[in-house]
Amino acid sequence: MKITSEMEQTLTQVLNKASEVYGLEPQAEVSVVLADDEYIRQLNRQYRSKDTPTDVLSFAMNDHCAEDHEPDIAEAPEDIEILLGDIVISLETTARQAQEFGHSLERELAYLTVHGMLHLLGYDHEEEEDRAEMRQEEEYVLSLLGITRE
Repeated sequence: MKITSEMEQTLTQVLNKASEVYGLEPQAEVSVVLADDEYIRQLNRQYRSKDTPTDVLSFAMNDHCAEDHEPDIAEAPEDIEILLGDIVISLETTARQAQEFGHSLERELAYLTVHGMLHLLGYDHEEEEDRAEMRQEEEYVLSLLGITRE
């Protein structure tokens, strides 16, 4: 699948809005890799012992957040980058899920981006209560961008 300028714009808007909502410093850096199913399957196998493709993986560089998900990043000098981590998204799975859920590729890509960002900020969805909180946060950030369930 070809990466379009619209995809890049969606990624940038979502990451910027999440950074604003969670009070990240302007020099905070997140890398995003848009991959295919085979690449993300290899990562999923290597890091999670699951030999199957997935939609999104997040790799936090450091433990940046407290229990309450507030960024624990001290005011850093403006010339020092704060590396939050990496988000890897499978575009093949993104397209498949968009079709399955009956919404646009843009909406699914935006959702997976904010989902990955929240993982970098310390959210998880292992327990039902955590899953509900994370879903609420995802939808809140997306709603600020006017990206809603279709």
